[in-house]
Amino acid sequence: MRVAVRMAVGALALALTASVGSGVARAAEPQVTVMTRNIYLGADVSVALALLPDFPAAAQFMWDQMVATDINRRAAQLAAEASSSGPDVIGIQEATRWLCQPSLLGGQTLVFDFLQEFLQASRDAGNPYVVAEHDGSEAVNQGFAIGPIPGLTMVRDPAVFQPIFGTDEAACGFTIADALLVREGLAGEVLAAGTTEYDQAYPIVPGLLVIERGYVWADISIQGTPARFVTTHLEAASDADVIPNSAIQARQLVDDLGGTAMPLIVMGDFNSDPRDPRDPKDNPGEQPVISPTCSPQPAQVSADTADSTCNAYWVMRSAGYQDAGPDAATNFTWGFNALLAGPDAQRLPFARADGNDAGLTDRLDYVFTRGATATSARLVGHTWPEGSNAWTCDDPRQEQLAAEAGAALGVDVPESACLPSDHAGVVADIRLDPSTVVDAAPPSHRRAEFGSLRLAALGIMLGIIAAAALTIRSRRREKT
Repeated sequence: MRVAVRMAVGALALALTASVGSGVARAAEPQVTVMTRNIYLGADVSVALALLPDFPAAAQFMWDQMVATDINRRAAQLAAEASSSGPDVIGIQEATRWLCQPSLLGGQTLVFDFLQEFLQASRDAGNPYVVAEHDGSEAVNQGFAIGPIPGLTMVRDPAVFQPIFGTDEAACGFTIADALLVREGLAGEVLAAGTTEYDQAYPIVPGLLVIERGYVWADISIQGTPARFVTTHLEAASDADVIPNSAIQARQLVDDLGGTAMPLIVMGDFNSDPRDPRDPKDNPGEQPVISPTCSPQPAQVSADTADSTCNAYWVMRSAGYQDAGPDAATNFTWGFNALLAGPDAQRLPFARADGNDAGLTDRLDYVFTRGATATSARLVGHTWPEGSNAWTCDDPRQEQLAAEAGAALGVDVPESACLPSDHAGVVADIRLDPSTVVDAAPPSHRRAEFGSLRLAALGIMLGIIAAAALTIRSRRREKT
């Protein structure tokens, strides 16, 4: 009996030891929560591009929409969203800076800085974030830019410009940045940070205006395990019957990160849905369409069966990256109207056919992992008007759009409820494979910037011509 008791006690002790040991092992596994968030530049670029070569009309259109979508107010909602989701690391896209100058000889003045608005709002919310930085290198890529060009990108806004410049008009332009943010308490764990560019760029006006993209990265020690975090915004624009720029850029990203042995988390706006390319009749987001170059995806598509030729999402999956989720087939992240007042009227029927009453039609935003495992994932800012951290917008166009969207959905919208962004965000809880490896920095690629420089030169030339014309007219009046 005593032997039996001793054996039973010994077995229990071993079981408890194993249980405690496994518990210690689980507790030692580093955990991190990340968020990818396109915070929206504030205007519909596609409409502005359609207005070219009427640059003043395009500039005024974008400015008016940007002011109506008011980053000063929606930054608080974005920060509240981050506070409730609790990410340790945030990948930000479309962190826009609007710069203006009142005259040809005047200097540029920063009028709106979306990233700083978000950072300050996070501090005000009691959950501060900072840009990942190490040894003077920040994880911010300024992205493509259309600078202020007097005489060409003039916009009128007395309410904004009178206090700054004492004028009703100014030439304005913008830069669109990507950034990696960390909780302020994690700032000391950043081991390295940097940016690089994609070789593939998209010419809006060939030889004159070119959209360049890149990515930012930071190596961060998470509970003693170094991991590499990357955020990017791949190019949305593409031409018919060619491989989309997003797919080409994704391949460079995969190649650049191919030598990374530490746990790797890549997040951002990939401008690619797993269903792409699609039939034009079922493509409300105007994603790449089926063509001789871009074949349709198989009916039962997976990382093993997908054609990644024209699809950035499947480029990542085929390269061994796991999609953290939630399921991309049913959890869409884009499709709200450009003024943020709910669903887009033209896309809403497609969204509802797919079971998305909020009006989202496409999955564009992702968290990808390698050497790490997502334990859960969820969307934020993906419902309207309830649960979306809505802010009260007061532009008459927004009020009308919100009322129309509410009527179409059969819901009561008592006041203009606007969303914090035209994208939903993705939050993922991730378990990292323990590692002590610290890899070398990804390859560096230089920015071309010829398009922006040529556009600026053209603007200066047009400004000089306009000034000369005004002088000539003035002198003619004096003579008469």
